Amino acid sequence: MLNNIYLKIKKFMKENYKSIIILLICYFVFTFPLPYYIYAGGGTINIDDRLSIANTKASEGTLNFAYVKELKGNVATFILGNIIPFYDVEKQEDVSLDEDETSEDIMFRNRIYLENANQTAIMLAYQKAGKEVSISDKHFYVIYVEDKEDNGLRVGDELLKVNGKEILDINDYTKEIQKYNIGDEVKVTVKRNDQEKEVSATVKKGEDGNKLTGISVSTIYEYKTDPKIELNFKDSEGGPSGGLMLTLAIYDRLTDDDLTNGLKIVGTGTISSDGTVGEIGGVKYKLNGAVKAKADLFLVPKGDNYKEALKEKEKNDYDIEIKAIGTFDEAVSYLESLKS
Repeated sequence: MLNNIYLKIKKFMKENYKSIIILLICYFVFTFPLPYYIYAGGGTINIDDRLSIANTKASEGTLNFAYVKELKGNVATFILGNIIPFYDVEKQEDVSLDEDETSEDIMFRNRIYLENANQTAIMLAYQKAGKEVSISDKHFYVIYVEDKEDNGLRVGDELLKVNGKEILDINDYTKEIQKYNIGDEVKVTVKRNDQEKEVSATVKKGEDGNKLTGISVSTIYEYKTDPKIELNFKDSEGGPSGGLMLTLAIYDRLTDDDLTNGLKIVGTGTISSDGTVGEIGGVKYKLNGAVKAKADLFLVPKGDNYKEALKEKEKNDYDIEIKAIGTFDEAVSYLESLKS
């Protein structure tokens, strides 16, 4: 049996070896990496697929994230990026900000940005809906290291102690650093890969005269909520631009009214703790994705984002309603006004 299969494969290879060689050459040529990123019209994600709140049900319509499609540069994607509409090619050197950073560092930071946006959305939506929400725990993660040192801090480290003193607030770390001279080393206990580890950090002088250790830290909160909420994002997803839409989706679940009015609503924009909606990048790609998904309405931050969206709509004759949003309350008021 196996011998027959082997003979058939061998015969096929002999008869088609030229075509096989050509295909292999084409594959290696077109997948050869190039120092570019290709950005393309993205897509949409139904937030109901990422959100679960106990004892609530989805609305008639849908609230959706918008995202940008990013492709790694190679011969094939470079060619496509220069001939297909809604594809743009960017040099890697214009996109990468720090040569010392790894792709894992960037992915972790984007994930933390997503976590920050999510926790802001939860707190704001529950407060606006009059539901119970409180902080149950907090964690301090390193998201940027200016200069990596031997046995030093790394992106992804969770700060636990500084010089043996437990860190209960990020100010505990900052205040302890001020006690040392420029050039001194401080001992920092971190959690890395689920294990505690002691590393060192060199004290430096900041631009404002304060002492620092050349890192950026983000605080991630854990919340106790009633009703209970669960978010289920993929590991590949990151960034803060879905903040507005997630806040609206949570609020929609927690209140009796249907904010969607049966519409497919796509949107983008960061969210602050006071409800302010912030601008984001890649508006034209996200709008393109919303149009491809046959959305009825596209919510976009006020200012340059809104102007860019209108320009793209006119340029491509998009059939979609675009609404500029400045605050969470403004978004809710507008959606409520759509009721027939």
